[in-house]
Amino acid sequence: MPHVTGAMTPDPAVNTHCPYCSLQCGMALRPAPGEGRAEVVEVVERTAFPVNRGALCGKGRTAPAVLSSQVRLTEPLVRRPDTGRLEPATWEEALDRVAEALTGTAQAHGQDAVGVFGGGGLTNEKAYALGKFARVVLGTSQIDYNGRFCMSSAAAAHNKAFGLDRGLPFPLADVARTGCVILVGSNLAETMPPALRYLTELKESGGKLIVIDPRRTRTAEQADLHLAPRPGTDLALALGLLHLVVAEGRVDEEFIARRTNGWPEARAAAMAHWPEMVERITGVPVPELREAMRMFCDAETSMVLTARGPEQQSKGTDTVGAWINLCLATGRAGRPLSGYGCLTGQGNGQGGREHGQKADQLPGYRKLDDPAARAHVAGVWGVDPDTLPGPGRSAYELLDALGGDVRALLLMGSNPVVSAPRAAHIEARLRSLDFMAVADVVLSETAALADVVLPVTQWAEETGTTTNLEGRVILRRTAVTPPPGVRSDLEVLHGLAARLGWEKGFPTDPEEVFDELRRASAGGAADYSGITYRRITEEDGVFWPCPEEPHPGTPRLFLDRFATDDGRARFVPVSHRPAAEEPDAEYPLFLTTGRVLSQYQSGAQTRRVEELNRAAPGPFVQLHPQLAERLGAAEGDPLAVVSRRGRAVAPARISRDIRPDTVFMPFHWAGEGRANALTNPALDPVSRMPEFKVCAVRVERMERAPG
Repeated sequence: MPHVTGAMTPDPAVNTHCPYCSLQCGMALRPAPGEGRAEVVEVVERTAFPVNRGALCGKGRTAPAVLSSQVRLTEPLVRRPDTGRLEPATWEEALDRVAEALTGTAQAHGQDAVGVFGGGGLTNEKAYALGKFARVVLGTSQIDYNGRFCMSSAAAAHNKAFGLDRGLPFPLADVARTGCVILVGSNLAETMPPALRYLTELKESGGKLIVIDPRRTRTAEQADLHLAPRPGTDLALALGLLHLVVAEGRVDEEFIARRTNGWPEARAAAMAHWPEMVERITGVPVPELREAMRMFCDAETSMVLTARGPEQQSKGTDTVGAWINLCLATGRAGRPLSGYGCLTGQGNGQGGREHGQKADQLPGYRKLDDPAARAHVAGVWGVDPDTLPGPGRSAYELLDALGGDVRALLLMGSNPVVSAPRAAHIEARLRSLDFMAVADVVLSETAALADVVLPVTQWAEETGTTTNLEGRVILRRTAVTPPPGVRSDLEVLHGLAARLGWEKGFPTDPEEVFDELRRASAGGAADYSGITYRRITEEDGVFWPCPEEPHPGTPRLFLDRFATDDGRARFVPVSHRPAAEEPDAEYPLFLTTGRVLSQYQSGAQTRRVEELNRAAPGPFVQLHPQLAERLGAAEGDPLAVVSRRGRAVAPARISRDIRPDTVFMPFHWAGEGRANALTNPALDPVSRMPEFKVCAVRVERMERAPG
């Protein structure tokens, strides 16, 4: 039973939400029966919450383990100049050190010499306050967040085609009621297990499931049809399917004429990708392409859902755009039980960018370079719009600038030492900083490099909203009293702002912050102004946009019109191009990366849970038996995977569930098995998403250690 420092609130069972993925599954916390001690709690099902209906994965069930004082940070740490070690300090000393360093850096090198890096797990309130702090108090343009690595390519494609970005434009429950789903680059069975039930229900009701993935994952095993393309060729695959739609007369001409623009150009681009050409590029046989197209078009309603596989590429925006074009051409958008959606990964990846962490956005999804947007938000903040900085660098570009233009960094809720592409290089950039402060729950690999570490509250210890993959704004509620040495991120920002001359404007009460966020978002694309804590609690969450309190919220977007100026969706013509780095004689294999069932993201939290570590104790290299035979490698043999950027070592896991030309590594671990030491930071030109999902590597068999 997880042991928790602190006591339960008086309510014996407190409704809250899982701290991990973007499902934001409903759960409740209560004192463990028979323990007789308030500091021991258990997770219980919350069957009424519609997203997961009580189901939880192992990560959710064991989430209270990270509340333990044996696992999490409980007091500030300051690096002592005489020892070079992080040692306990008072909050006053720690905050003074941070404020002095940020002020001194700005005075010596300019305001943009101070950077801010946030996290996709921060609540809406914290993300909003962090963006405001960066732009108002620090006056820096150099702010971005790790959600840039999540669904930024899908967001860019959404905005181009539909005029609005929301992960799913419909509730997740609609997936079970459609006729056919194409799932591209997602392994829901391991990344979002409670969501797999919707695919199961789809099939039970006679619907079809097509999974596109270079590996035969647990999710692909459920498919009626599994297509296994070469990594980095999803764009060609989507274009090939659209070519077949045109060639076989399956285009919905009436829908195109009534609700879209730009079809002739998109059609011409698709027709340049004939099936045999697509087979040569992707490795997917033409008969399988035809079968996929017919399954999709024969169903009365259909959906395409994408995830990190096609999105984390240097052409991710175009790739998502090609799948959207397929939906538009077949009339599978702007209709009930049909459409395109993105399966957002991080817990608040959606809300985190909507309200100010992203380098080019202000709250409400307003553009930072739009004078009207600047005027509105500046009015809420009580500042002159001309004092707000312009757009800054994207996440990887900001991290790459550390130690150069950017000399000091405030980092909240992220672990780029493990999660960033070309991770060893980013670790070196972090080490080169003049100063770094990290606010986090645990001493992550990144926090261990900091000059000041600030211990902050986590999911069960604080109240705040997040926005799940459906655009449903939900409320986490305080269930456990945090240790006395821990403060909330809002308290941290309040304390720093006061030291930097802003006594007001940074409240510590999350509902007060949310009310300000509502005003700041009013009239924006992501309008939260009609959402209140009371409504969220009474309605199991409220879907944005919700422009006024009587408004019911918007579970389904685009049924009447798209969010463009003329209400019509836009086809965007795209063409296939290779990955930024293709295999060659020196690096003859593809590497693709991803997650496993019992770990989450950089593993900073889940690697501290004994049960999860027993299930997934460390990294591995998945490879096909043909490749293993060529290498002379047996199951469990140590293998070195080498790219142009680095080297990672992990044991072999031999499986026929992967292409012979591809190896797979999960990215949850630091140390010699750090998969992101290998990955390519080549950026999508629109979204600035790094190409995590494909790079060229070679694999070398190593001798087993004696004994």
